[in-house]
Formats: sequence, structure tokens, C-alpha cells
Amino acid sequence: MAEPTEAEQEYEEKQLQMWKTKRLIQFLENAHGDGTSMITLIIPPGEQVSRVMQMLTNEYGTASNIKSRVNRQSVQSAITSTQQRLKLYNRIPDTGLCLFCGEVITEKGQKLLNLDITPSRELGTSMYLCDSKFNVEPLKVLLTSEEKYGFVVMDGLGSLFGTLSGSAREVIHKFSVDLPKKHGRGGQSAARFGRLRLEKRANYVRKVTEMCVQCFITNDMPNVKGLVLAGSAEFKTLLYTSDLFDPRLKKVVIKIVDTSYGGENGFNQAIELSQEALANTKFVHEKRLLERFLCAVPPAHRRGRRGCARGD
Repeated sequence: MAEPTEAEQEYEEKQLQMWKTKRLIQFLENAHGDGTSMITLIIPPGEQVSRVMQMLTNEYGTASNIKSRVNRQSVQSAITSTQQRLKLYNRIPDTGLCLFCGEVITEKGQKLLNLDITPSRELGTSMYLCDSKFNVEPLKVLLTSEEKYGFVVMDGLGSLFGTLSGSAREVIHKFSVDLPKKHGRGGQSAARFGRLRLEKRANYVRKVTEMCVQCFITNDMPNVKGLVLAGSAEFKTLLYTSDLFDPRLKKVVIKIVDTSYGGENGFNQAIELSQEALANTKFVHEKRLLERFLCAVPPAHRRGRRGCARGD
């Protein structure tokens, strides 16, 4: 079977990390304790460790007012354990820090659980909660896809360059253009106006190809998983077939769609029209990942599966 490409290896690593994150979230979600002694602490990047430690000290003092002696001791013990874990950090990581600490009920009785997690990306929230279970809702954002797709919406009025990652869309750049219309008069001027019109259209396509490189190439490689070309005229096709269109981007074009509009309305419509292509791209990567996994599993563990997929 062919060796995986660099992009496929990167995809495998992301999928493996997402699988580990999903298992961890399920574990924390199923954990529960006796009383309200399970602490969820989510610290955003940029926060000072000393300020968080002081907040926990204040919470320790507040917990002394809990009437139940058992619950009071459990809460204070969890706060102390959280402080001890936080002491391992001189500064909060660039993506923030999540701490989960408390007495968890297991088959063998209660057990102290104390976890510190550095999320793969910023969660965009801060939280301190003491409850009978952990709050893992903020962590679930890590299960959403980080794959980014590029969009070029091009028509006779201008072009828009945007990205889509999960459900988040972003307009990177846009510009308008004033192209001459077809000249209806005859005579010698018709040929001259025709040449000027073709020249301006060619310059427009050239500008778009240059902007594509600026928006979608980083470190000599495409920074998007796939690229969608869209628009209400034939310009998107001219762009794709142009010799000036960067070959590195041409390789990742996954769809060319006709939209009724240009600009941001065309961007929204292009996203809707390309959903199937985006899903197919993900499906192909997952299929290849599964095939390589099955080929790596010893025959005795495949339950009758012999060899690798045909054509590999």
C-alpha cells in the first residue's frame, strides 16, 4: 500500500488526538461524587497563577461555612489538591488550563481524582464550579473539526476570499473591480475596445491568482484542507484554467460551484452548495485511515479479513 502523504499523516494525528480527547471527556462526564466536592476549574490564557491561587484560598475560607462536616472536609480537601496541582505551573499555558479535582465514587469506594489538562486550543471561557460532578461542556468544543476550507467567490464586480472551519466562517479579504462592458458600436473602435476589455479581464484574473497565494499559501504549502471556487459568471472557470493559478492550490480545489450572487451572499451560498464535497473529502481521509489500520492489524485479529483492500 502507498505510503501516507504528509497531509494524511497530519490528519491521522489530529484524529487520534480527537479520539483521546473524546475518551477523556466521556470519563470525566461519567465521574460523580458524594456531595458537592468535585471541582471544575478552567483558566483562560493570560491569567496569573497567583490570582487563581488567591481565589482558591478565598473559596477554602468560604467552604468553612458548610454545615456538613463530611462535605466541608471533602470540599476543602479538593481545593487543597487543586492548589497543589496548580503549583506545578509557573504560568498558564498559551491555550489555557483545565483542572478537575474531587473524590470520585468507584466500585472500590471513593478515590481522589486530580487531573490537569492543557487544551489543544483556547476554550474561550473561564470557570470555577464545585458540584457533585464535573462540568465538561467547555471541553466539547475540542471535538469540533479544526479543518479549514478556503473559498474564492469571483464575479464581474469583484472577488471575496474566505475560510470555513467547522461552523465559523471568516472573510479574509475582498475587493471590487470595474470591468468594461461589451462595446456595441462597430468600426475600428470595436476591436480596440475589445482588446482593452480582454486585457482588463486578464489583469483581474492575475490579481485574483496573486491574492489566492497570499491568502491560502503558508510556508510554501496550502493552509486549507480544500479550496472551493465560486461565482455567478465564468470567471471562476477562467481562474481554475489559468496558467497563473498556483499548482499547489489547483491540487486542493474540491469544488467549482455556480452562485446567484457575489460577495458575502455568494460566500454563504457557496458554503451551502459545497457541503457534500466537504463531507466527501473528510470521508476519503477517514477511509484511507481505516484501510491502513486494517492492513497493520495481524491477520489473526481481523476475523476473517484477508490481506489489504484490493488495488492497494
